[in-house]
Amino acid sequence: MTPSIFAPPYSYHDDDRVPDFDDSGPVTVMDGECALCSTGARLIARFDRAGEFRICRTQTKLGQALLSHYQLDPDDPESWLYIEDGKAYTSLDGLIRAGKRVGGIGRILQILRLLPRAAQDWLYRRIARNRYRLFGRTQMCELPDPALRKRLME
Repeated sequence: MTPSIFAPPYSYHDDDRVPDFDDSGPVTVMDGECALCSTGARLIARFDRAGEFRICRTQTKLGQALLSHYQLDPDDPESWLYIEDGKAYTSLDGLIRAGKRVGGIGRILQILRLLPRAAQDWLYRRIARNRYRLFGRTQMCELPDPALRKRLME
């Protein structure tokens, strides 16, 4: 996977398949059934003091449309998307950027930049492809956390 997607910023505005959404802040598109992703979403809700992050599940119409716009397969476990200032990033690069922006414990992800790109991609693929077996399943939208629920995009 490429660390960033080569598309003009805000290109999804010109894609009729992508419904209008609040892109005034960073947006993450992640698996709403993955326990690891749900934990990440809860951490975003906790440490994003500015309240600017929005979280979109891949299982929603918007999530599938955004992934498809960037030529990512919504059914592929490696499909994770981070959009900041209209620019899209995937893989570990997207996670590292999101961690830096959210601050707090998210900054710890910066250490992963020390790994060569090939090692970053290998690590990301291994975790993504085995995430259910390693971390289990959960329903992100069923989590009782009100701080998280107000960030979820449908």
